[in-house]
Amino acid sequence: MTSGSADDEKNRSVATDYQHQQPPHPPPFQGVSNYPPPQQQPPPPGYPQPAQPYVSGYAVNGVTEHDRLPCCGIGIGWLLFILGFFFGAIPWYIGFFLFLFSKNPRERPGYIACAIASVIATIIIVLGATRGSGAW
Repeated sequence: MTSGSADDEKNRSVATDYQHQQPPHPPPFQGVSNYPPPQQQPPPPGYPQPAQPYVSGYAVNGVTEHDRLPCCGIGIGWLLFILGFFFGAIPWYIGFFLFLFSKNPRERPGYIACAIASVIATIIIVLGATRGSGAW
């Protein structure tokens, strides 16, 4: 029985060694082999951005213009709008007709202001002239 007990001890030691060993860990996940590598993204807003190239002049619709507007840089339309308060709405009518034939997009806001003011002035003049006459 000595040989039987030696075999039992041998089997027992192999069993205890196997119980103390841990199975090997699988390798960490590396991603799919055909998936493209991550690309560098631009920094989030708030971080300093690279400086933009300097463009001299005014940038209008992607075209740089180097000339200023006439009449101290405010344009003819706004000048006519301001003068309309002093010269009884006649400059507003001039600005309205210039608006109809103007091609310069930088002058158009002043001409639009003249057109609106001329319509309002016409309504006020008509109502003021017919108010006391009893034409209604």
